[in-house]
Amino acid sequence: MSVRVLLVDDQPLMLVGLRILIGDTDDLEVVGEAGDGREAVRLVRELRPDVVVMDIRMPGMDGIEATRQATAEPDPPKVLVLTTFDDDEYVYGALRAGASGFLLKSMALNAILDAIRVVAAGDALLAPSVTRRLIADFAGTSGPAAPVPDAGPAADSSPIAGITDREREVLALVGQGLSNTEIAERLVISAATAKTHVARLFAKLEARDRVHLAIIAFDTGLVPRRR
Repeated sequence: MSVRVLLVDDQPLMLVGLRILIGDTDDLEVVGEAGDGREAVRLVRELRPDVVVMDIRMPGMDGIEATRQATAEPDPPKVLVLTTFDDDEYVYGALRAGASGFLLKSMALNAILDAIRVVAAGDALLAPSVTRRLIADFAGTSGPAAPVPDAGPAADSSPIAGITDREREVLALVGQGLSNTEIAERLVISAATAKTHVARLFAKLEARDRVHLAIIAFDTGLVPRRR
């Protein structure tokens, strides 16, 4: 089945370019277009797309607020946010709002197509040119300075209280931006085992994707705050 895509951008040329490009694929389908956030939210409710390609800077309701409302819907779509600049305020706002990733508009259109497929499959994607810097910056601005205790009454209310020690290790590495293969190498386990641990974290923490897992790692102190 084709991935149903809603395009949201106030630049008509961007919409046209993406529509034409997606029209040449067999696995993606444009089901609607919007020029601002308010219209995007309306179309999400009406069309139930699988993925929303969302601009950030738009008149009226911006892409961050539209993302927040779209991902709060029952059976929400995945949101892939587009931004002209790798501005930390926009990036953090988009991830906090529920986006599964973001790309820079300077990227090739084909890369955007690949990103749509990635987030539709339930994974997350960050623009390669800023991924590591954003992970480091996010760790410096989110969560407590010290890791959450492993045990004891105070830990019972932590969102990670129910995960194993190994899962904590995996979650911390996800928070540092490592892939399953990199996690496997770091912990000296197989890639399949690393993937299984990540899948269990998705289920136990009710995380929508790896970005959400990373935010949990930051917020619970598994990735320490930078000094």
